[in-house]
Amino acid sequence: MLKFAPEGIPFIGGAIAVTVAVFAALRNWLTVIPFVITLFMFYFFRDPERITPTDEGAVISPADGKILLVAEVMEQEILGREVRKISIFMSPLNVHVNRAPCDGEVVSVKHTPGSFKKAFLDEASLHNDNIAMLLKTKKGDILLRQIAGSVARRAVCRVKPGDTLKQGQRYGIIKFSSRVDIYLPLSARVIVKPGDIVLSGETVIARWDGEGTAEGA
Repeated sequence: MLKFAPEGIPFIGGAIAVTVAVFAALRNWLTVIPFVITLFMFYFFRDPERITPTDEGAVISPADGKILLVAEVMEQEILGREVRKISIFMSPLNVHVNRAPCDGEVVSVKHTPGSFKKAFLDEASLHNDNIAMLLKTKKGDILLRQIAGSVARRAVCRVKPGDTLKQGQRYGIIKFSSRVDIYLPLSARVIVKPGDIVLSGETVIARWDGEGTAEGA
């Protein structure tokens, strides 16, 4: 049975109510408009089950979408060191539920207000409204940043400091088109490249057995 993200229930319920009201009032073809919007809300907030690889040496994608960037960067705000950065863009057609890339403990969750530039732009990573979650793992700290886009106006992180996450476990959602940036220790070997399509909770995007320069950097 297909599941839906709880954050989508108000949107789905509102769309159904509008559809019913328009049909009751007009009883003509205009009912098609809110009906199509209702179908889209069901589609957008779908939350399918995923089969997460049981592999402690793997880093799993936290989001559905397309790889925008793979690079070695200095993350100064939270980690304060050189890391491997992977950016994933989610279109409105992607599943927007985010999942933990590894087992770990939530160290901090920080919301930073900002602008709402298009999520695929480079500057969105720095200036857009976002929520940064720091996850402590056996292999080192991982930073995950949920970034709102020009359509998405709100990211939701369901966890708090002290919570533990299992690899592939749902931890949040971003409403409508958006982006997730993941920052990994330099010990991680990135195995995806820009343009690759990934699935949250399923696609292996990096492994802990690597050294040297990230692929695609």
